[in-house]
Amino acid sequence: MSSSVASDKPSASADTAIGQPGIANGARWALAAALLGFFVMTLDALIVNVALPEIGRGFGGGMTGLQWVVDGYTLMFAALLLSAGSVTDRIGARQAFGAGLVVFTAASAACGFAPNLGVLVGARLVQGAGAAVIVPASLALIREAFPDPARRARAISVWAMGGSVGAAAGPVLGGVLSELSWRMIFFVNLPVGVLALFLLTRTARSPRQADAPFDWTGQIAAVAAMGGLTYAAIETGAVGLGAPRVLLALAVAVVAGAVFVVAQARGRNPMVPLELLRARTMALSATIGFALNVGFYGMIFLLGLYLQQEQGLSPMATGLAFLPMTLLTAFVSPTAARLAARFGPRMPIVTGQLFMAAGLVALCVPSAPAWLLVLLMIPVGTGGGLAVPAVTSLLLDRVPGERAGTASGVLNASRQLGGALSVAVFGALVSNHAHFLHGLRTSLLIASLLVVLTAVASVLVKEKTS
Repeated sequence: MSSSVASDKPSASADTAIGQPGIANGARWALAAALLGFFVMTLDALIVNVALPEIGRGFGGGMTGLQWVVDGYTLMFAALLLSAGSVTDRIGARQAFGAGLVVFTAASAACGFAPNLGVLVGARLVQGAGAAVIVPASLALIREAFPDPARRARAISVWAMGGSVGAAAGPVLGGVLSELSWRMIFFVNLPVGVLALFLLTRTARSPRQADAPFDWTGQIAAVAAMGGLTYAAIETGAVGLGAPRVLLALAVAVVAGAVFVVAQARGRNPMVPLELLRARTMALSATIGFALNVGFYGMIFLLGLYLQQEQGLSPMATGLAFLPMTLLTAFVSPTAARLAARFGPRMPIVTGQLFMAAGLVALCVPSAPAWLLVLLMIPVGTGGGLAVPAVTSLLLDRVPGERAGTASGVLNASRQLGGALSVAVFGALVSNHAHFLHGLRTSLLIASLLVVLTAVASVLVKEKTS
């Protein structure tokens, strides 16, 4: 990007937040479009969870098919985020964001009209590809519109609030809309996508870097590695760890992972330069993001099934069970910026991690009634809402402006991989109906342990300031 994007000096083209006196129209529309884009793609990552039993009854298929309805989206999202960040840096944030929105919105319509489970999973894969472009492009768009670090941190908090509300509202809307038809959970994306595209037309065209060859080797290797790992985890629940196709998928994942590392180390135009991955801020942020999504996505997936299959709640009642968490999470993200400004970013990051870990352990209470589970979800959602914007802001403050799209792509790829693997692994653990409760508690404890470990790392790893 141009030098103005990397600059940390205030400019007349940006200000703190939507509607604040003195804000330039371009920055206002850019933030509004970025917020809506992040909201709708985050919403779609979780809105299907409560609707899974209805989809299963409509199309047939067991746990494996339902896992792919969720993971088809998150897998492509995670795998393509890596190159999407690099593409964003090369063609410009506004152009990349618009292209991602068009693909995502069109795929949403295809999901809604899907005649069978195979078509639905295929459309979900395309949705994930569009979402993969939206996230790094939206962050790069914000950095471009808000070059001042303090103003950018507040803008990121507004952006993150859209994602937090989308993630938390997903189960609620999924339950309510499923009472009409599960297809409505995809059609709801259409007006939001169109509105975001309209707002984007009010912003200026973004600068672009010089064209460079696309890293096909790295991208194909990333898809193969993540796909093989996710496939192996999902199929383990159906056929066991020793099944030939599971072992083959694991072998593909290992080989593809090695190819990816070599391609990034020796390639002329790597989509993720190894020096970026070796940076402490990048490594720590990616690890934290991975663990947070394991906890949050895993909890939504597990409780969406548990409340309907084990406690007999309707889709609407199940969705409404997530409402208290939804409402509180919406107000937490803006708090993260204020806490980070006063105490430094580690404070909201570690506090959020500890909140989430405590909530995940508490959800293991034996034979807990639905009303108690509703209360115990709250620290999980609010913990994530507190930590994610602080992690994102910390990362963007540390990386050069020309690497903003790539760095945000790596961060969000790790987050989505955490979500995909949580659904794959936890789904395998609860696939045996007779041992569902044992698998649920084991899954929640695994997620809690990961979050605690990253909280410890957040405290112990010393960060170089820029």
